[in-house]
Amino acid sequence: MRSTRRQKRSWRRVKWVIALIVIAAGLVYAWNNLGLRGAMRGTTPEAGQMTAENVVHVMILGVDQREDDVGRSDTLMVATIDTDSGKGALLSVPRDTRLAIEGHGYDKANHAYAFGGHELSMKSVENLLGVPMDHYIIINTKAFSRIIDALGGVDIKVEKRMHYEDPWDDNGGLVIDLYPGEQHMDGKKAIQYVRYRDGEGDIGRIGRQQKFMKAVLAKVISPDILPRLPDLIKEVAGAVKTDMSLTEMIDFAQRLKDIHDAGLSADMVPGSPAYYEDISYWIPDIVACRQMLAEEIGIEFTPEMKAAAEDAASAYEKDLPKGLKVEKGAEQKKADEADSDDEKKDETEPMKPSEITVMVINSSGINGAGAEVADILKRKGFKISGVETGRTDAKENTSITTSTRNTDVFYGMPFPCVIMDGGSSNQAVVNIGRDYGATGKKGRR
Repeated sequence: MRSTRRQKRSWRRVKWVIALIVIAAGLVYAWNNLGLRGAMRGTTPEAGQMTAENVVHVMILGVDQREDDVGRSDTLMVATIDTDSGKGALLSVPRDTRLAIEGHGYDKANHAYAFGGHELSMKSVENLLGVPMDHYIIINTKAFSRIIDALGGVDIKVEKRMHYEDPWDDNGGLVIDLYPGEQHMDGKKAIQYVRYRDGEGDIGRIGRQQKFMKAVLAKVISPDILPRLPDLIKEVAGAVKTDMSLTEMIDFAQRLKDIHDAGLSADMVPGSPAYYEDISYWIPDIVACRQMLAEEIGIEFTPEMKAAAEDAASAYEKDLPKGLKVEKGAEQKKADEADSDDEKKDETEPMKPSEITVMVINSSGINGAGAEVADILKRKGFKISGVETGRTDAKENTSITTSTRNTDVFYGMPFPCVIMDGGSSNQAVVNIGRDYGATGKKGRR
């Protein structure tokens, strides 16, 4: 059952891309009907929430819904538009963000949808960010490849070598094999780009998501596509559930170029990666996040707002489970800067373990194996970006994927593993297989 459910989630990594084609189109309702803020839900902003008359927030959920699985919102974004300036902004909420879910205590952000649909997701996000969600868009992932192909593909610069193989994933095997450089991607190639997981885990995917979204937006407003937008919007509508009308979406398609020209910024909820046993989390910096949102919507972050944010952060910290291991958010930045400096000096010289960030994926079915391997790597000096549960529990062999320059750095591990080339120089992915169990506890120390 566990393995089946993981396989069913194999498409969840890409659902957000469909949102790009409808995200701005969906905001037309709010743009043209600003006075109807919250009317679709019959609510008004709660006391203490940060609001501005010229700003509208729309929550975008990417959900892989199936007949026997309600799905989870493994992609969650908040689109904000300033109706005076025409500027748009996207805020990504990592799916592993630990937040309060009414009636369910604290859990990952992507679980809120499974517990209570978009209503509970909206309420959970509002409590975290301190701003009201005016509307929602839910995107089905199945049409991703078809929509990208309908656009005629997308041009994007692949930033690094991307290689990843998983014979148990994607209903018969997932192979990602991309090389650096400017490329024209059809739907099939685009799926590879947005699904690639590296040492940054979900955080790395979010960066690629936002980069890809901007590339698609540039394609959407191009002269050969803009006249076809009404038909494209109609095609996308079947994969979207929203409280906004199709007519209003199509009407807003004409405004896409204005939003692009005014500037579409992209940010992520600030915070730090953490893991508890075999579960990976993103721990948000609530004060920094709310201050960033206040600046984004153009309002003063008053002492009262700051005090409310600090109270929320204090209550949040008191509820963190004992044994939760939080990595310092600044460490990733330092590792990236160190990588940049080292590459300028010598791109072939092996890096130090302290300069390499590792994502650990437990695909062995062995409880606690992910946390054990993470601890082994930390003792050797590596930085851990997170620990995830794989989409299978039957992977036979443990693999370590890293760049060619760093393969030697991973030799001598106290567990059997195959070291593969692929990825950027300061990152690695350790995917644990069932052969890890053969090492025994003694071999794991």
